[in-house]
Amino acid sequence: MKPLRRWNISVVGSSSASPEVLSMAEELGRQIMEAGFNLISGGLNGVMDAVSKGAFSVVGEKSGRIVGILPTDRKGDASPYVDIVIPTGIGFARNYIVALSGDALVIVNGGSGTLTEIAYAWRFGKPIVALTSSGGWARKLAGERLDDRHAQAIYGAGTPSEAVKLLKSLLD
Repeated sequence: MKPLRRWNISVVGSSSASPEVLSMAEELGRQIMEAGFNLISGGLNGVMDAVSKGAFSVVGEKSGRIVGILPTDRKGDASPYVDIVIPTGIGFARNYIVALSGDALVIVNGGSGTLTEIAYAWRFGKPIVALTSSGGWARKLAGERLDDRHAQAIYGAGTPSEAVKLLKSLLD
């Protein structure tokens, strides 16, 4: 029997965001889990915490599928909703790991740190979905190409459910 391997979805976004953006991130986390994906994030606050909280609301304490890749070397820094904590101690260099660990990347809002993760995912040909209604880099980059490396632009989705539907079609 072939073992089941789930798709990993990296979610990147602002470490501080408005309540509306955090609510969208939480809904995205719920829907990612309901679709049967694993969730990967930077494991800290803001969008990372909200998306993990949404995922946790679906799977609870027994999931083993909500991964936080921390910039610090302390497990205790992680969101309480992350059940697999990977403390790296390498600061923002961990953005490279977050981006490459996902089979696809979803952008929620985002500032300069998020932009680095987007660039890494682009460089390595990961499908990228931008939650446009969340603003930030997600709104700015939807429909755009970062360079001529890939023919397909960054995909745009207006809602968390549209983003997850798009992820399913891209990864099947």
